[in-house]
Amino acid sequence: MLQLPRLLKILRVVRKYRLDEFADRKQGALGIRLLLLSFRIRNRFDEDEKRGVRLRKAMEDLGPIYIKFGQLLSTRRDFIPKDLADELEKLQDNVPPFEEPRIDAIVEEALGRNVEEIFKKLDPQPFASASVAQVHKAVLKNDDEVVVKIIRPNIEKIIHEDIQLLKWVARLFQTHTNVGRRLRPIEVVNDYEEIILGELDLRSEAANTSQLARNFYSSSKLYVPKVYWDFTRENVMVMERIDGIPVNDLAQLKKHKVDLKKLAEIGVDIFFTQVFEHNFFHADMHPGNIFVSKSNKSEPQYIAIDCAIIGSLSKEDQEYLAKNLLAIFKRDYRKVARLHIECGWVPKKTKIHEFESAIRMVCEPIFEKPLKDISFGQLLTQLFQTASRFNMEVQPSLVLLQKTLLNIEGLGRQLYPNLDLWKTALPYLENWNAKRLSPFKLLERIQEEIPNWIDRLPEIPELLIKTTSHNFQLEEQNILLHKKQEFLDIGRENKRRSAKFVGVISIFLSGISLFRPIAELTTNLPIFAILLGGIGLYLLYFNR
Repeated sequence: MLQLPRLLKILRVVRKYRLDEFADRKQGALGIRLLLLSFRIRNRFDEDEKRGVRLRKAMEDLGPIYIKFGQLLSTRRDFIPKDLADELEKLQDNVPPFEEPRIDAIVEEALGRNVEEIFKKLDPQPFASASVAQVHKAVLKNDDEVVVKIIRPNIEKIIHEDIQLLKWVARLFQTHTNVGRRLRPIEVVNDYEEIILGELDLRSEAANTSQLARNFYSSSKLYVPKVYWDFTRENVMVMERIDGIPVNDLAQLKKHKVDLKKLAEIGVDIFFTQVFEHNFFHADMHPGNIFVSKSNKSEPQYIAIDCAIIGSLSKEDQEYLAKNLLAIFKRDYRKVARLHIECGWVPKKTKIHEFESAIRMVCEPIFEKPLKDISFGQLLTQLFQTASRFNMEVQPSLVLLQKTLLNIEGLGRQLYPNLDLWKTALPYLENWNAKRLSPFKLLERIQEEIPNWIDRLPEIPELLIKTTSHNFQLEEQNILLHKKQEFLDIGRENKRRSAKFVGVISIFLSGISLFRPIAELTTNLPIFAILLGGIGLYLLYFNR
């Protein structure tokens, strides 16, 4: 097995942090413990540390790929307990930088030009180092201050090897344990593979960045740095350097007299604009990726970076999500249950009254609190967890949305503890729903479809010919079937007439047998007469 050395290291880390505890009282627990006995490792941590802390430290020991996996796992609150999700959220992309090959050599190979031809200055020491890439400050020849993002060398090979190993472990866990079948680790690993491989091509991140910037081009609420496409390749991206305050640095925000209440409300507005107007939302909005401009203190402006992970919803999911949120706010739990079934989030065979009751159990205790104390994100999380009991298939796009909402709400409450997300969200949702149902929106949809209809006009004669030919063939088939049916009906009618004739004759002979004994035919005439009469009546009755 090619992954054996890596597997042995994982087993040592599992033993070191006593992660076998997660298998306690689970199927396969004894086998796991026996396997780990061969790894005699002295524990170097507090024996009283909680399981979430030990899991986080284990992932840090295993390196950048597992750190990234832990971050993704923390977003799957529909799969893992809250204490683990909360602890894994603390994983930071604080990975030691690589030293070889040199930065200028990587840039020159990627861009096909000498560094001196492009940059006045390129700092060889990174000012940020993450699990997949690291970032260096630089100055272009035209004096533009930029950052250069570089994918770690050979990281793709390492990722593929680790992914294959993770899939192997996930298959074993899901196949041989009950808890594995419930948590569906194969699905989690597949989601992770899609995300992590997408981050390896910086051209994808650059395209996402440009699209997000275009979406907010006329807005003063969000600024997205410029991408220098001439100097962007698969493993190198050059982007405008920003000068902002980290969104969670409250001391600096207060020092610059930023209106925190307005900042929090603008953050919520940006989120709903991305989800319901643009249908293109930044899905990795943790504090490390969000900054606040030092200007426009009374009208705060956000700055977003690292657009590697972007989410979008289908029109159906977008529509049903808005309807669900409105129904939840109005406590129309029947409608929430019906919408989940209609949009296919839960199976069609789900008993709507049972699902409605489960939703009511989740929502009613929450709505007893003041609206400002209700966590929008946590409510969605609990709804997803409840729906999972009814075999809800959680879509990756909804998971990204849930994760983003939790991030936004958490940041908003940190900036302004009395933030009432519902007060901001409800008018927005109602306005979106009203616009969706307006005649002007209908006309807009028709206008969008007109070019498609025009494109199909040349096909109409051919479609008419095919339809006419098809109808003619059907008509011929119907005539043949009709004639065949007539023939069969005539045959059946003849049979009925013959049967009736035989029946009448049988009854007639029966009467003769009873009233005019014929000794030469039989010595038991009454029985013979009854038999003939019975046959006659049968034929007459069943061939009416």
